[in-house]
Amino acid sequence: MSALELSNDAARDIWERDRRHFLHPFTDFSSFREKGALIVDHGTGCTITDANGQQYLDAIGGLWCTNIGLGNEEMAEAIVDQVRRLAYSSTFTDMSNQPAALLAAKLAELAPGDLNRAHFATGGSTAVDSAFRLVQYYQSCQGKPEKIHMIARKQSYHGSTYASMSLGYKEHDRSSHFAFITDTIHHLSAPDLYRAPEGMDEDAFCDFLVDEFETTIAEIGAEFIGGFFAEPVMGAGGVLVPPRGYLPRMREICRRHDILFVSDEVVTAFGRLGHWFASESVFDIVPDIICSAKGLSSGYLPISAVIYSDRVHEVISEGDSSRSYPSGFTYSGHPVCCAAALKNIEIMERTNLLAHAQRVGLYFGKRLAELRDLPLVGDVRGLGLMRCVENVRDKRTKETFPGDLNIGKRISDAAEELGLLVRPVGHLNIMSPPLTITEEEIDFVVEKLGIAIERTHAALKSEGFVAG
Repeated sequence: MSALELSNDAARDIWERDRRHFLHPFTDFSSFREKGALIVDHGTGCTITDANGQQYLDAIGGLWCTNIGLGNEEMAEAIVDQVRRLAYSSTFTDMSNQPAALLAAKLAELAPGDLNRAHFATGGSTAVDSAFRLVQYYQSCQGKPEKIHMIARKQSYHGSTYASMSLGYKEHDRSSHFAFITDTIHHLSAPDLYRAPEGMDEDAFCDFLVDEFETTIAEIGAEFIGGFFAEPVMGAGGVLVPPRGYLPRMREICRRHDILFVSDEVVTAFGRLGHWFASESVFDIVPDIICSAKGLSSGYLPISAVIYSDRVHEVISEGDSSRSYPSGFTYSGHPVCCAAALKNIEIMERTNLLAHAQRVGLYFGKRLAELRDLPLVGDVRGLGLMRCVENVRDKRTKETFPGDLNIGKRISDAAEELGLLVRPVGHLNIMSPPLTITEEEIDFVVEKLGIAIERTHAALKSEGFVAG
């Protein structure tokens, strides 16, 4: 969208104010100077409407988060009621509020194993940052203060605070203008089965990844490693589903070396894969810590939770009587945010939304697979309502297009013209629609994305980037 395309003066004024004054997260300065932002005016269910009145099916789900859909009146009422009752209260030290207490207990009920404790934060980044600190605190409290090193994976995304961005390792996000923690954070190969070393089948690739983990631990020294951070399915890094048996084997290695396993379920929790949490229900592991956000409130208000085990709590809470836990945020356990999360969970339970997500998630995967035959499509992958199309220049060699061609953005722009929003990440197009999406809406997504890919391919042929 540009100023010339806006249909009225009021819309043009908002667009210009946004362009002049708002530094957007992950802004691409070159395109933003010219086109500014798509100004969203309102939304209902899976659909958003821009300032021009143009409707789009939002297959991005906001940002992996609008799980129960937009415009839910029950959520609005719950939020308003809580604002009237208690708009804010601190939860530092020995103060609490009813929604925070009830939400902590509900999360303990839903989480796997003995993960019965919750520490609230404000979003996925602050949840991961808090888990990072919790790992160090736990290791020090059990008499191992030297276990401060962390291991994560390449292509991972864990957030944008200093610690969480350092744990993540998407090449595009590693700006040379920022500093990162590099002395105590180490990265393993991504479990990217599509780009596994030539000749490796799924089982051999799994062995390769597990062996690499063992080797890295031996090189650093298990006595220095505090935690391992992993998304069950890697989200912004390309919706990478790990090889069979990978996560249970990594979990067992962590247990053997007293390395806390932190499952970053900021995306995968609360129904994205058809379950409250994916760690145990999908991948058969019970981690020590789960980070959650996004679907916790379906994006209605900012809230996240670090859910951790009784075993960890016993270590950090016992011992020195003067010990305190000096970590948290002004809005930790915010009563209105917690009330929204409780209502969100209640709606999901009452409407049996997890079962619906499982059903339409399978349908989504089946329909998207039909795009594999298109000339630009190298891979179609994912689980549940978490899907990705990887676009390549050569399907045989898996060669990608030059980064400055921005193939994913070209396709998403073409889709936008057709009333569909998909997320461009380099040469990828990622989708994570609301869990309320219907099969008819999925048909629309696949149809319009297919047309957008075909139109982009035709444009690339005319420009000489692909063979005629």
